[in-house]
Amino acid sequence: KKKLGTGQIVLIVVMMLFVLICTLPFINVIAMSMSSKSAILRGAVSFWPVEFNVDAYKLIVNDNSMWHSLFYTIELTVIYTALAMVMTILVAFPLSMRRLKGQRIIMFFIVFTMYFSGGTIPKEFGMLDSMWSLIIPGLISTFNVIILKNFFSSLPYELVEAASIDGATDFQVLVRIFLPLSFSSLATLSLFYAVGKWNSFNDALYYITSRDLQPLQLKLYNLIKGSQSVEVAVAEGSSNDLSTSVSESIQSATIIFATLPILIVYPFVQRYFVAGVTMG
Repeated sequence: KKKLGTGQIVLIVVMMLFVLICTLPFINVIAMSMSSKSAILRGAVSFWPVEFNVDAYKLIVNDNSMWHSLFYTIELTVIYTALAMVMTILVAFPLSMRRLKGQRIIMFFIVFTMYFSGGTIPKEFGMLDSMWSLIIPGLISTFNVIILKNFFSSLPYELVEAASIDGATDFQVLVRIFLPLSFSSLATLSLFYAVGKWNSFNDALYYITSRDLQPLQLKLYNLIKGSQSVEVAVAEGSSNDLSTSVSESIQSATIIFATLPILIVYPFVQRYFVAGVTMG
């Protein structure tokens, strides 16, 4: 009920501008996905559908390969996130223990990989054209390890000492004390891993050739790339058939189709997001 001051009004205006910058491109994509191809080619679509139709969504829903890529990407993301969290916990927990010798040296080599990374070549391990080539090379994020390690270190060490006196093993301390108290950080890091894997396509572009193993983002990438190739050919005069190009509405509908699962999951972990990052 207090009157808004000048500073608060400026802050609200700035925040609204940031909201518009983030949301307007997404609204534009939604509008194009529900507009006709002719309206898009005329440049008549901005933030509201023109000549409304849902033909693009009908094509996607009736495309079995799109559903296969969706469920495959969900499976890939779940497996990757679960394994990545297990590995991250197993690295962060020992580093948070005061009695671990050589902590600084170990942390130096871990942080070193953030600046100089040799990478992992799946070809040398026979993982090309395999789901594991999309999982193992990027299984651990150094940034996430540091966040979780710092969070574990912020927990009262007296809990560890009391549990040790009662005869608890390190594994019991981790499972019964650390993990229950770290739910917000674990939820946040799980979101980081899941969104990162869901949106990635570079690794699949390098390592995957089979269509059955292509995740949804790579399928979207190939769709847009194919459309751009035809547009270039038309511009150079080597092709006069615009009907062969992939409709912009289909591209936009595919983007919405690929983004929707994350938008559905995110609200359930949003309340842990800020707390998990700031605590770590």
